[in-house]
Amino acid sequence: MLFENGYIKVRQLQPEDKHLLVKWLSNPSVLEFYEGRDNSFDLEKVNKKFYHRENGIVRCVIEYEGVSIGYIQIYQVNETTSSIDNYDEEETTFGMNQFIGETEYWNRGIGTLLVKSMLEYLIEKKQATRVIMDSQTTNLRAISCYEKCGFKKIRLLPNHEFHEGKYRDCWLIEYKKSSL
Repeated sequence: MLFENGYIKVRQLQPEDKHLLVKWLSNPSVLEFYEGRDNSFDLEKVNKKFYHRENGIVRCVIEYEGVSIGYIQIYQVNETTSSIDNYDEEETTFGMNQFIGETEYWNRGIGTLLVKSMLEYLIEKKQATRVIMDSQTTNLRAISCYEKCGFKKIRLLPNHEFHEGKYRDCWLIEYKKSSL
């Protein structure tokens, strides 16, 4: 387990979680914001993308009140893990991506609790000085959540992510340790 904070627990992805990932990543409501509705996952695709990969990404499941509800991954930003390359090597920069796969848990403040808790973990346990994400400009609910947690929009990344048949603009957002 990475950490527990109140009702939320984040633990490393296990082989038995693959069926949850298939369920979440074949749901059009989730795919609208993560991976794209034209990019549904089956068991083979989940195994290929989430398992047996040594690329510096820590893959985890989010539990809320004992129920597995979503996915989060963290990674130290470097040329292997991120295409965003303008960070000072003197700093410890982490990236993260997440989604709540159980849609009945949306709009309940759980995402905010998750992001704040992960920020604390990265700063306290991994000595992160900066955390970045690249959220599509149209994902207003996620951006609002991140801004509530102290992230700031740094710059627009035009045509940054291929999603549902077209390249989409993303905001590079950043949280600096001094924001605590």
